[in-house]
Amino acid sequence: MIELELLGVRIEMPSSQPLVLLKELHGERHLPIWIGTPEASAIAISQQGLKPPRPLTHDLLHNVIIALGRNVSHVTISAVEDAVFFAKLLLDDGTSIDSRASDALAIAQRAQCRIWCSDEVMEEAGVLISDADDDEPQDAEQEVQRFRAFLDDVDPEDFAN
Repeated sequence: MIELELLGVRIEMPSSQPLVLLKELHGERHLPIWIGTPEASAIAISQQGLKPPRPLTHDLLHNVIIALGRNVSHVTISAVEDAVFFAKLLLDDGTSIDSRASDALAIAQRAQCRIWCSDEVMEEAGVLISDADDDEPQDAEQEVQRFRAFLDDVDPEDFAN
């Protein structure tokens, strides 16, 4: 198992598709996972420390886990099949709950828990990003601004089948 850190949410241009970018804690590989806009928003909101006036779905789930006397011990990115990532939430009593990777990461942000990835997933989907591709702090702020602008222009109809 490989421990990851969540670097943040990015918008892939020109498609404007959000992705979450993770990096090996003790290595050089990155793990990009394309996610939906609602999950990207949930991760970004939590990462920025913002508290919505009412709990979002991931806040609610985390609050329910706490109210039941449990804590999220860690999340694991457990598999990838046809570019679809699967994850597990692991509670402090050993309970394992299947999850989409994006939801697990949104909950990990709220629980402030560790994020792990199976060796097989990192071998299949991990990428090396050269230093020239790394974002400088001001570039990360520009990404956040572009993401906020994207969210301002999104309508529910954009997600209709």
